[in-house]
Amino acid sequence: MKVSDILKFKGSVLYTVQPDQPLSAAVATMNEYDIGSLVVIEHGDLVGMLTFREVISGIVGNGGSVGALLVRTVMDDHPLTCTPETELDEVRRMMLNKHARYMPVLNGRTLMGVMSFYDVAKAVVESQDFENRMLKAYIRDWPVGEEEAQQRPEAA
Repeated sequence: MKVSDILKFKGSVLYTVQPDQPLSAAVATMNEYDIGSLVVIEHGDLVGMLTFREVISGIVGNGGSVGALLVRTVMDDHPLTCTPETELDEVRRMMLNKHARYMPVLNGRTLMGVMSFYDVAKAVVESQDFENRMLKAYIRDWPVGEEEAQQRPEAA
């Protein structure tokens, strides 16, 4: 399964912020839309990611206050990225290795979406559920050999 397969079902709504916006405005947006990340865009290009991890770290580093912090001062300016053609297993490995919860999806310089760890986990669970259903159906319909049929009480 590829990232593009998940993006088809996920929807196309993207929440972005500019690096020179106040952090307080970005946090308000995250709260309003109940989202854990914002893509930081400057002049049409991805320049970073802002997640609650960076927000909390910035607030702690600022004495427990958002104050006048700007998004630029706390954002991750080198976020992990993937392409629509990246295999889901690779995305999972990358996210686990770097403890990343969100990953922008880029097609060249064009932002296609954001993969969350939730999206990855959901896709894996759905894939495993489908596989389990198929295996159970296969086992249930397993052809019985003549010797096995004679040994079963219902065959007598």
